[in-house]
Amino acid sequence: MKRLLWFTAGAVVLVSLGACSGDNDELIQWMEEQHKEVKPSVPPVYPPKKFDPQAYNGVNGVEPFGSQKLVPAGGSQSQAAAAMIKARAHDPQELEQYPLDNMSMVGTLIQGGHTVALLMVDNRLHSVKVGDWVGQNSGKITKITEKEITVNEIVQDAVGETVERNSTLQLQEKAR
Repeated sequence: MKRLLWFTAGAVVLVSLGACSGDNDELIQWMEEQHKEVKPSVPPVYPPKKFDPQAYNGVNGVEPFGSQKLVPAGGSQSQAAAAMIKARAHDPQELEQYPLDNMSMVGTLIQGGHTVALLMVDNRLHSVKVGDWVGQNSGKITKITEKEITVNEIVQDAVGETVERNSTLQLQEKAR
């Protein structure tokens, strides 16, 4: 009985393998036809361009990382440095102890014909006007509109030179 079962199983395997061989011949023939029809398109390789070396003419110039580059352009005391000295001569105001990043503009009011901005700092509301000092970089408010406050700050750049820069605080509208 076992022999008959093994013999039948072997016959089924041989018949199924024999059935697959006919499809492979057709597949192989189709692949050969496709291979003959396809023509590869390879772009031509052009010869490289001739390199003409150039002489370096910057030997007598300023070294890019030399100490000559680190001298402030405005001399020993520039206009911004003078502005910083003037800025520190005023009486300190409360909002000068906070960085501008911690402040957010939440609105404006008109009082006595002058525009006043409302700033939120540490969950406290402050009113400021043009000429007030804000931020830790000697920032003076130069302009207030309905949408933003313009602050003129006096900071030191990477070289140590004192420069003026304008920053803005945009009106922050909370999503409803």
